[in-house]
Amino acid sequence: MTGASTAGIETVPHPVSDLATAKAVYAALLGGPPQTDRSSSVGLEAAGQHIGLEPAGGPQVMTSPVASWHVPDLEAKLAEVTGTGATVKEPVRDVGGGRLLGTIADSDGRVLGLLQDR
Repeated sequence: MTGASTAGIETVPHPVSDLATAKAVYAALLGGPPQTDRSSSVGLEAAGQHIGLEPAGGPQVMTSPVASWHVPDLEAKLAEVTGTGATVKEPVRDVGGGRLLGTIADSDGRVLGLLQDR
């Protein structure tokens, strides 16, 4: 292993079919308005946890929430985990504000997210 660190799960994107309704539900659940509110995604925060609402599952067409680990060097972590048998599910992309996201599938096909804030 290369030793590229992982900060832990801090972000969980959720696919939603109705962004406006989901925004209202999650704002009520988490006790406050969104911190980011775009037509492509809505971001809410609660106790250090970021919840991203992705209409129609976003570009990666998610069908369920994806636990996303924060890492300081996304490319290094991708190289490390794919070297052990994981496969890239979604290539690295900028999701706004300099935040990079990529997803992998583990050896059993479970989808995991990796995030890097620049």
